[in-house]
Amino acid sequence: MKQHIERVESGQFSHSSYLGNIIQNELIAPISTKIMDTMVIEVKQSKYYSIILDCTPDVSHQEQMSVVIRIVKMDKKPEIKEHFMGFLVASETTGLGLSYLIIKKLTEPNILLEDCRGQSYDNGANMKGRNKGVQARLLEKNPRALYVPCGAHSLNLMISNAATASIDATSYFGTVQKLYNLFSASPQRWAILKDYVTVALKTWSDTRWESRINSIEAVRYQASNIREALLKVREVSDPLTKVEAQSLAEEVGSYRFIICTVIWYDILHIVNHVSKLLQSPKMQLDVAVDLLTKAKTSLTNYRRIGFTSAQVSDKDMCEEMNVEAVLKEKKLRSTKRHFAYEAADEPIADAMKRLEITFFNVVVDTTIQSLTDRFKTLSEVRYQFGVLLNFQKLDDQSLNNQCDKLCKTLTSGNESDIDGKELAMEVKHLPSLPSDEMTALELLTFIHKKYFEELYPNLILAVYITTHGPLAVTISQHHSLELSFCRLLIYQTLENLIR
Repeated sequence: MKQHIERVESGQFSHSSYLGNIIQNELIAPISTKIMDTMVIEVKQSKYYSIILDCTPDVSHQEQMSVVIRIVKMDKKPEIKEHFMGFLVASETTGLGLSYLIIKKLTEPNILLEDCRGQSYDNGANMKGRNKGVQARLLEKNPRALYVPCGAHSLNLMISNAATASIDATSYFGTVQKLYNLFSASPQRWAILKDYVTVALKTWSDTRWESRINSIEAVRYQASNIREALLKVREVSDPLTKVEAQSLAEEVGSYRFIICTVIWYDILHIVNHVSKLLQSPKMQLDVAVDLLTKAKTSLTNYRRIGFTSAQVSDKDMCEEMNVEAVLKEKKLRSTKRHFAYEAADEPIADAMKRLEITFFNVVVDTTIQSLTDRFKTLSEVRYQFGVLLNFQKLDDQSLNNQCDKLCKTLTSGNESDIDGKELAMEVKHLPSLPSDEMTALELLTFIHKKYFEELYPNLILAVYITTHGPLAVTISQHHSLELSFCRLLIYQTLENLIR
């Protein structure tokens, strides 16, 4: 085979060498078919599943919809798995067109839509629309396919809303972007930056706001070094760049920029931590709600003490840069106003107090309110399945009521996944659990390990369905992971064939 490849590379062959794109595609095709068949078998064995979808244009300007199916595989122990089922070219991005593509994709391998117990998309109107969106159209066909918006996308929109709620916040991110643009536009300037900093400046994606913490982290802990790099650039650059470097150096050394850096880093650190955890394929409904609740509590506490604590950190940064920790007011020429019945509020004389009210309070309050609004649906779904997570704390009447409510949630027409009364009886006679607070996956693992499936059929089925629920997933990340795995598998297979 080695000699064959050498002859092909030297041009000695005039016939097919089996190394062209046609034969490679023919080798890739059966590998793809085998992978798809294996995934479909696992989905059918699991019976119940959830779907996670996203649309994005590719380099050829075609709208492609990615399909991910989430299952729980019951082997030696329950295991949450997510299978990337491929891309679909979406010629129509309406709710009707996308829902047709989804149903067609599920029908081809004979995956029943009736077995779907969850759906998760981004916050686009064509996906989450209550009347004509994809989730609404699928709920018409299967009311048990509960909808949960993508948590990672919701977190990004939450921060995006907060960043546009204040002029100071918008101006701050504009300055950080100018810093990156100035240094990245020239290899010489980038080399100067690397001489002064250990963590280089980074750009960000407009659609993934939690990634901005990578950019702010460099400024948060290396503001003095970045300022020195700007002053160095000012000395060795052309007149236009000198002016820009001088302006940015003054801005980075200003107390307003420093305090905005500390506050934004603290907020994004809280959000970024939750976002990364929610993107795990192993994430569960109850754990996700607890994480979001703790994030809201952290933001609420930060709303109370964050501005004061930020000023302490600001003073340390000012001392490091040898600048005065005084907030200088930016005065703009005021325009004359005509008399009106609703007069404007009296301006706040204290510049620090004004920054706290117009920047800190606005940004944090917007973040907290957006967190509450955007994850309302997730909390509602969690409440519907709450009996499986806190049944040990309920009295008999409350237990019966919540079991009946869960039974109605998992009912479509005359068919129901569970019997509410029998579920309540099974829960009452359940043996002592290892812990008073167990996640749905831990409870499912306990029942499966003790071989209680026949004794508690309704309980294990309800917990099994709960564990399928689609949660905060960034589809693009799963695309890259799954595609990287497929490419690696293909390359290894081709390498073995050549050998």
